[in-house]
Amino acid sequence: QVQLQESGPGLLKPSQTLSLTCTVSGGSITTNNYYLGWIRQSPGKDLEWMGAIGYSGTTYYSPSLKSRTSISRDTSKNQFTLQLSSVTPEDTAVYYCARGGPTWVVPRLARQYGSRGQGTQVTVST
Repeated sequence: QVQLQESGPGLLKPSQTLSLTCTVSGGSITTNNYYLGWIRQSPGKDLEWMGAIGYSGTTYYSPSLKSRTSISRDTSKNQFTLQLSSVTPEDTAVYYCARGGPTWVVPRLARQYGSRGQGTQVTVST
């Protein structure tokens, strides 16, 4: 059973860059046909898919966040990372790393990710 665990700072100031790392255990991040994604949930809103990195290393981003988002991976550590630049208070949310698949098509909906970490609260405030 794959397990995912998010880590990173919980409090940022506006204009800073959010950086979160997800450590995966119980399965390789390069397993064919699996995608590793980032999902967030802001207060009072639905889960939002932010982006993903596929088993081959290709990245995919939500159009609304693409200009500020970068996802990368470190296969030697079985980790993948989210960077979100120029954060504002509207980026305050619980952030989850997740795994979706097996599938030939990249999952672009939060509900398509069957395994998720416990989530980490990120607050953007002056």
